[in-house]
Amino acid sequence: MRIIHLSKILPLNLFLLLLLFGVAACRGNSRTAKKLAQDSQLAQESATGKSLDGGFTFNAVTLDQTDERGNPIWKIKAKQAVYSNNNKIAQIETPIGDLFQDGKLLYHVTGQEGEVHQDGQKVFLKGNIVATDIQNGVVLRGNELEWRPQEDILIVRNQLTGTHKQVDATAQEARAFSRAKRIELIGKVVAISKQPTLQMRTEHLIWEMQQEKMFSDRPVQIDRYVGTAIADRGVGDTGEVDLKTKIATLRKNGQLNVLDPPLQISSDLVVWNVEAKTVVSDNPVRIFHRVQLLTMTANKGRVDLEPKIAYLNGNVYGVGQRPPSQMRTDKMTWYLPTESFEAVGNVFYKQIDPPLTLTGPKAVGKLKDQTIVISGGSDGGRVVTDIIP
Repeated sequence: MRIIHLSKILPLNLFLLLLLFGVAACRGNSRTAKKLAQDSQLAQESATGKSLDGGFTFNAVTLDQTDERGNPIWKIKAKQAVYSNNNKIAQIETPIGDLFQDGKLLYHVTGQEGEVHQDGQKVFLKGNIVATDIQNGVVLRGNELEWRPQEDILIVRNQLTGTHKQVDATAQEARAFSRAKRIELIGKVVAISKQPTLQMRTEHLIWEMQQEKMFSDRPVQIDRYVGTAIADRGVGDTGEVDLKTKIATLRKNGQLNVLDPPLQISSDLVVWNVEAKTVVSDNPVRIFHRVQLLTMTANKGRVDLEPKIAYLNGNVYGVGQRPPSQMRTDKMTWYLPTESFEAVGNVFYKQIDPPLTLTGPKAVGKLKDQTIVISGGSDGGRVVTDIIP
């Protein structure tokens, strides 16, 4: 940066005043937007400097702002700053700067151009924005940046992308809150966690940095990828992903479509442990086998995707479409690969062709084959019934 010694071209009293403002000298050209207004007025009155379109131009300048305690709020270097007395805004060219909160460095920012308001409480940058979160390692890129230090909010918008060691994201806008350690992504949000590869799509995503969680209060879609192909897909009115535990949770009309085994699991609460390969719901749940055409409902349930076993508890009700059949019981273990089951407690079975109804305390069998074994009669003896159409 070129240093201009203003003492050679300005009267001594003006130079001392400008020096007090931190305009120039070997210590640097540091000034707030308000100081730019004062400096430009003094310089114009002394017929020095260069006026451009009703403003005053400062070259190779550093602008800064501090709070009432003297802590830095922001500090920006610019190739050029033009202050307009009309709108009280300093236009800056090729800004490179640092943004602070509570005296701590938060972000390093760059852009092509920008503006600083005279009150010093708003900074706008435009064009090829890069904002690096020093503490959390998030890098936000876009074409517009807005810094509101009193509100503790950094906004990056217009073709937004974000990168982090855990997540890559795109959206229309990002809002970062440093004290809360939270980033909100707004509009056409696509966030991809890297381990495992989960993609979240929604209109509003809240990323809690310290808790390592992402959640949405809007309809959300969560896809698990194997390579470039989608293996499993979950949707819900709301949802979240715990980046640390690798657990995705879908709430309110939650539905998870699993590739292997070919299941559709629906509930107002679906807890999907991607790493452990389990799906759990403590709310009423519905499980539909897309190949067997068999539907099971229960008060709650669990599916182990490996070794492909479903556990259903409370008011278990099963309906087979091929052939038509029904079953009720208190508790069921459903072995998905063999299409067999074990039922315990108040077993009721009904088939249409040939027509038959069975009841008993326990049962094993296959609904597809209409082969059911009922055991545990009321007299204590073992009753076995085979139905083979």
